[in-house]
Amino acid sequence: MENFTNETIDTTQLPKFEEVLFSKLDSKYFKVVIINLVLIIGLLILAPILFLVMKPELFSGRIWFILGVAEPILFALIIGFSVLGFRKKGFAFREHDVLFRQGVIALNTTIIPYNRIQHVALHEGMISRYFGLAKIQIFTAGGSSSDLEIPGIEKEQAENIKQLVMGKIQKQL
Repeated sequence: MENFTNETIDTTQLPKFEEVLFSKLDSKYFKVVIINLVLIIGLLILAPILFLVMKPELFSGRIWFILGVAEPILFALIIGFSVLGFRKKGFAFREHDVLFRQGVIALNTTIIPYNRIQHVALHEGMISRYFGLAKIQIFTAGGSSSDLEIPGIEKEQAENIKQLVMGKIQKQL
């Protein structure tokens, strides 16, 4: 411990992730988001209708208020937050790390250094595949699920990103 130092770091001189130019998700991914929302909302509308047909005696004035007023308001909020959330999402690959920004009310930026990455996967959902899109999943040590998922990337670009990250991982070894 001859050369041990513990100097204070000037935090004003640290690089600012806020200044990073984030890439937007592919515009076709917005269609995927809307299709998923339509499917979910369709199921939420269909379920009460099925109950109405099977057990009409359960439906009172309160239920009609929920179906007629509360559900449309809830659906409008879900769609609004989904649109805003799509616009806020972005990703960046820097020399030493990966950044992903998301959020509507609170904007969250996840930064994962390449030396922490264990595995990278490329995933195509059924609807995303139809539009030629994929999702990059980045795994770090200590978890069974991915630590970072970047959806809405054109498949060819996602494959290139996967190769880039795998190359960065190999350099760390």
